[in-house]
Amino acid sequence: MTALHDVVPAPRRPDRQPYTYARQELVEPDWRRFPGWRDVTGAQWRDVQWQRAHCVKNVKQLRALMGDLLAERFYDELAADQADLATMSMLVPPQMVNTMAPDAAPADFTEAFLADPIRRYMIPVRADRDPEWPNHPHSARDSLHEAEMWVVEGLTHRYPTKVLAELVSTCPQYCGHCTRMDLVGNSTPQVRKHKLLLKPVDRQDQMIDYLRRTPGVRDVVVSGGDVANVPWPQLESFLMRLLDVDTVRDVRLATKALAGLPQHWLQPKVVEGLERVARTAARRGVNLAIHTHVNHAQSVTPLVAEAAHTALEVGVRDVRNQGVLMKGVNATPEDLLDLCFALQGEANILPYYFYLCDMIPNAEHWRVPVREAQRLQHAIMGYLPGYATPRIVCDVPYVGKRWVHQLADYDHERGISYWTKNYRTGIELDDPDALDRRYPYYDPISSLGEAGRRWWAAQG
Repeated sequence: MTALHDVVPAPRRPDRQPYTYARQELVEPDWRRFPGWRDVTGAQWRDVQWQRAHCVKNVKQLRALMGDLLAERFYDELAADQADLATMSMLVPPQMVNTMAPDAAPADFTEAFLADPIRRYMIPVRADRDPEWPNHPHSARDSLHEAEMWVVEGLTHRYPTKVLAELVSTCPQYCGHCTRMDLVGNSTPQVRKHKLLLKPVDRQDQMIDYLRRTPGVRDVVVSGGDVANVPWPQLESFLMRLLDVDTVRDVRLATKALAGLPQHWLQPKVVEGLERVARTAARRGVNLAIHTHVNHAQSVTPLVAEAAHTALEVGVRDVRNQGVLMKGVNATPEDLLDLCFALQGEANILPYYFYLCDMIPNAEHWRVPVREAQRLQHAIMGYLPGYATPRIVCDVPYVGKRWVHQLADYDHERGISYWTKNYRTGIELDDPDALDRRYPYYDPISSLGEAGRRWWAAQG
């Protein structure tokens, strides 16, 4: 028998692990590699007004920025997508453009740009879309039925103790896969957007009044759109009023801009205001957090880390990331782990959730089937600290967020998963069967075998 102290540890072979961690320091790519920004200074790059003024909004502006880097066929594909398929208008801040194809040589730039994961969801082109099934038959503009659950304009009461407050219908950037594509952004040839009708002050008054009358709500996600597009004095005023509601214990600020426009969150007036809000929240025992949206490690740059660290330094309790799982962007164990280590280890942003891409129109090329999401959840376990291991969730219509392993049943052939829930949404309070019903969710049809695709084709 060998004594415990005589056991010789096995030699470590990190090269034989499915994933090998190697620390990568964050880098801000050189924006001067783009002909249109060749003379832009560091001071200009850090200026939020310069960033907003130089967002890329159309093919003409992209062409002026790129010069000869992109072949004409790319612009043709982009124009075709904008005309026939895009559900979101084009709006890409310089910060986001700069993270695309950061190391590509000029001679290879078009192919590198086409293959780039951030380009795939920020500047989609026609060739990206699924040619046979661009839409799932069950796709919908408001795929999560949030507007059906508005208790006042813009305030979705979907969960028993939580609400979503949409203060604005614009963002600093428009992601192609946006779950609120029916409301957010400018109309496109395919989608005439709905509009918020009330004046902001009236909408906010109604929201605060509802929360005062509904003590069962303790958690408020302040979103839009993006809170970075709410003028800071107006946002601070709303947050202070929110903190005056005794029953509110959690406030989350939802902003893609922490990654897409970190310059906004580094403005002195915003930093000083955020500190006032954070101190008030701490004094009243309210947990204040920022939730951002990063989908690939390339997006995590020193400026993003600086914005996150600054928020934490002034008293925000947590900065968390809610990514979206998308084919061609991050749907591999390596991409997910690289992103999580960049967020957690370098930027102090907690990897929180990865959502399956919602069932909006023309999104099938991004969507990942539930079975693949389950494999990815398994693959990333054990590498990150437990508290920083993100949960992959499916936001099931009329149900809400569910861990991908929580399904009740799964028809793999037809790609239909079934889910149950333990609470009623605000529109089901009188529905006696709501807690016994099984709610379906659908895999992308292109991910199915031949029999499954035939079955869906037969459904018309």
